[in-house]
Amino acid sequence: MDLLITLIIGGVIGWVASLVMKSDAQMGLIANVLIGIVGSFLGMWLAGALGFAPDGPAKYLVSLIGAMLLIAIVRALGLFGGRRGA
Repeated sequence: MDLLITLIIGGVIGWVASLVMKSDAQMGLIANVLIGIVGSFLGMWLAGALGFAPDGPAKYLVSLIGAMLLIAIVRALGLFGGRRGA
């Protein structure tokens, strides 16, 4: 059950991040889930490295920021096939 919840929340976070970063047209459901999950790990890792331990709703905000950062990194590497570095 935890895996299903992780996939659903990861998909929602990845989808919202792709909307904010204007890359939703280039991403599908699986990419949204992967971006959401990996971005959450990235955001939590960065928050920990900065000495911030998010709890409650702040976890979702940190996860969203991590997913947006991951989209920016992937876009800078030119992996979305769209405009490079935009």
